[in-house]
Amino acid sequence: MMLTDKRFLNFIQDINQYFTGWDFSYITGTGRMQNQLLTWSYGSMARSLMQESKSMLDMGTGGGEFLSLLRPFPESVTATEGYRPNVPIARNRLEHLGVKVVEFDEDSNLPLENNQFDLILNRHESYSPQELRRIITDKGIFFTQQVGGLDCSQINEHLGTPLNKEFSNWCLNEALKELKENNFEILYSTEEFPIQRFYDIGALVYYLKAIPWQIPDFDTDKYIEKLYKVHQIIESKGYFDVNQHRFIIKAKAI
Repeated sequence: MMLTDKRFLNFIQDINQYFTGWDFSYITGTGRMQNQLLTWSYGSMARSLMQESKSMLDMGTGGGEFLSLLRPFPESVTATEGYRPNVPIARNRLEHLGVKVVEFDEDSNLPLENNQFDLILNRHESYSPQELRRIITDKGIFFTQQVGGLDCSQINEHLGTPLNKEFSNWCLNEALKELKENNFEILYSTEEFPIQRFYDIGALVYYLKAIPWQIPDFDTDKYIEKLYKVHQIIESKGYFDVNQHRFIIKAKAI
């Protein structure tokens, strides 16, 4: 199939030229992709919990960007990060604020002491419920927002590729089951599927380049014909909608 649609090709070529990594501001800052609001605020809830904490862990802190905005901190704050290039960035951003940044390799073997934290925060990071229970104090709070396995599944449907089998069953019920089996009492939980809207095909391509786990073999040439069909949907309706998958849990160690 020889594509001659200049508008479509310009979007594809533009994204291939200017893609700069895991930074959605290129498409969100210009309104090319927008997300429906959740009924909760992870940041507001996390900050409230921090006011009652003395020893806190932030799991998967990335470069420390989000954690650094949640000040004032409790007396003792530790952050873990498993992606090696992020570790020096997080240390540079957080250590002068009094945060200890710990690198780790496996969720099931964290280099942390038993019963160390009365609050564990986790935003979009994997975790081992057994290891959580080891490092949290009795009556300590685990608070997490997770990306579910059905996240943006309509993208996969339209491009004709299956969801990642490793995560496809990850949902609120599964997470609750695991936590209960490891001596956590569920204090609050909810799950939602807010709309994520793309206003041009270039924004969708940029998004897929930034999150390679959605379609691990994604390549514009390989998927060009199906991308063009999505482009036609956008040209007809003005947008292409998919559903995010988010859930949140507040649990107490018992």
